[in-house]
Amino acid sequence: MAYKFHQKGRWGKRKIQNFSSTPSFLILPLTFFLVFGLVACGSKSPSASQQNTVDSSNSDSDLTFFDVTLEQADEVGRPIWKVRAKTAKYTKEKQIGQAENPYGELYQDGKVIYQIKADVADIEQDGKQLFLKGKIFATDPSNGIVLQGNELEWRPQEDLLIVRNQINGTHKQLKAVAQEARVKTREQRMEFSGGVVANSADPQLQVRTEHLIWNIKEEKLIGDRPIEIDRYKDNKISDRGKGNYAEVNLKTKIATVQKNAQLELLDPPLQIASNSMIWDMNTESVTTNSPTRMFHRAENVTVTSNQGQMIIPRKIVYLTGNVNAVGQRRQSLRSNSLTWYLDNKLVEAQGNVLYRQVDPQINFAGETAVGNLQTENIVVKGGSPSGRVVTEIIPQERANRQ
Repeated sequence: MAYKFHQKGRWGKRKIQNFSSTPSFLILPLTFFLVFGLVACGSKSPSASQQNTVDSSNSDSDLTFFDVTLEQADEVGRPIWKVRAKTAKYTKEKQIGQAENPYGELYQDGKVIYQIKADVADIEQDGKQLFLKGKIFATDPSNGIVLQGNELEWRPQEDLLIVRNQINGTHKQLKAVAQEARVKTREQRMEFSGGVVANSADPQLQVRTEHLIWNIKEEKLIGDRPIEIDRYKDNKISDRGKGNYAEVNLKTKIATVQKNAQLELLDPPLQIASNSMIWDMNTESVTTNSPTRMFHRAENVTVTSNQGQMIIPRKIVYLTGNVNAVGQRRQSLRSNSLTWYLDNKLVEAQGNVLYRQVDPQINFAGETAVGNLQTENIVVKGGSPSGRVVTEIIPQERANRQ
């Protein structure tokens, strides 16, 4: 470890490098490399205060340095951080105290991975970790990510950068606010936690959750807690999704929502619920491969099935497996598969069709059906020219008993 003190004056240059004769109040912890200098210019001899780069007038444990550089290297001599400041106050308790306009770099494998700066910050270090407190900016020069917060902690042995306390992260692809951001620097993975609100530019989304993982290279957002996703078109909300788990691929614009997944469309006014759904914002489609429930709010029609697909621009729904459509007057249509044309209020059912009407109570069984479920105008047909449609009219007495 070396400490250098440079001073210039009218008498020329004087350099002190005799460490054995260094005063006891200049012996600092050996966990960082400290360089400080003072330039005094003018025609007069420097005064006593100008000749000192260390101001110890406050107390023996409170010293002020000018043009400070803190450096820490790994076991092979490669830098792991470097912080410079115009002035800094040193205390034995904190090892280094408040620094004015600190700026510097964080290193990994000898390369700069983050650039840091602040107006004023408290700096602490113990040889293994670096701490900064204040209004801090950390910038990744490789991808332009900027993290702003009030605390920064760099753990080089863990490849971990932590920015805490009112985080504001910005990037051309994503902007996020949270209470904390943890960056795994080698993995290029960032974890936001605490009141996370993230906005992506393309697709235009807002994500709200308590914990959000951003795989930067893969361009993926992962929410492993209850999560809400708002999709925007022309700066207006068009769709709203939520679930207990979600993955959003910002590159393909596909979101996979699982565990109590729900999607609410504004046009058409349709709610989709399933345990797992794929929300493709590029093709504007929603696909479910598990038991599904769809509810049309305006028509008051509910349809359940084993799986389904919604083509949003065409306003067409395809459902397969144990399909059951129920209208507001409890009229129902069961089938193996069903195509629902929302604009025309038309349904087409195929396979083992059973249509039931409550008032009057009539059952129709056949192979296909087409019509308007809401107006109870349904035509049931057999499966071939000779196929038959079974009609059952339930007498009022029997209906009352049922």
